[in-house]
Order: sequence, then C-alpha cells, then structure tokens
Amino acid sequence: MRTRPATVDDASVLADVHVRTWQATYRGFVPDSYLGALDPVRWRPFWQDRLREPEGRAGVLVLLPADGERPVGFVSFGPSRDPADGPGTGEAVGEIFAIYVLPAYQGGGGGRLLITEALRALAADGCHRATLWVLDGNTAARRFYERGGWRPDGHTKRDDSRGFPLDEVRYARGLP
Repeated sequence: MRTRPATVDDASVLADVHVRTWQATYRGFVPDSYLGALDPVRWRPFWQDRLREPEGRAGVLVLLPADGERPVGFVSFGPSRDPADGPGTGEAVGEIFAIYVLPAYQGGGGGRLLITEALRALAADGCHRATLWVLDGNTAARRFYERGGWRPDGHTKRDDSRGFPLDEVRYARGLP
C-alpha cells in the first residue's frame, strides 16, 4: 500500500469511503436510521470544497492498494481545532480529523501508514504534539491508536450535532 495527496478528482471516492466506513464502523454506536440515510452523493460537495483549497489538499492523504489506483482509505489532518490548543499555548498542536479505511482493507497496515504519513506532515509543519477524537465505546479503534503510541489525555466531549449523543475521548501523542 502507498499514499499520495488527495486531489479534487478524489472527492467522489472519498465520499464513498467516508460513508461506507461509517456504516460499517459505527453500527451499534449510531442509530441504524442515520447510517441507512448516509449517501455518498451528499458528502461529495463537502469533499470537493475541502479539496479545492490548497491547504485542504495538503491535509488529506489517500491510501492506494498495492494493485490499484482507486483510493481505499484516507486521513484528514491539520492544526488542532480545539481552542485549548490555540495560539498562546506555546506549543504547535496538530490534529487527525478523520481516518477511514474500507473494511475489506482494514488490518493490512494501511491505517498505520496513513497515520504515520499524517504525523510526518504535521511534524514538518512545526507541530510538536498531535491529538484525535475517538468514540468512547469504540474499543477496536482505541486499541489501534494505543498500539501506535496514542494515549487518552483526559479531555472528553459529547457531540449532539447529528440529533443523538456521541461521547468522545481525546487521544494525544508527541511527534518526533
């Protein structure tokens, strides 16, 4: 597997990966009615807009299988969105916004490769630490992050923006 920066031409594939991975990963955490209503066509404009901005393309890498050119996963990253990590804290903090790999490609090292490349890019941008948010009950994802050196840092939040609660835990790690 290998990575490359995403382009605007990847928007449809990213929308598909985004939706299909949500539907597989978040079953049991999110109402089935919400998952069933997810539609890649609705996510396409989000990804088109994100990838049209020069800084947006720099913050999205796609995962390509060894035998193809169609992305099977992606990672989105950039400066931390958490106000506690903002200017004046004395430390540049990056954030992994999202990482999704199609279920058929999970467990093959692609997720680890995406995280490694995103952390490398954040470090090159001057970040000394990185954070990410994960669903509290998603033990598989939490184990994945912990194997990669991430640790819960004591911050939690509840996201009610979709009409149902999602409790999240923030993980952090230093960058080389």
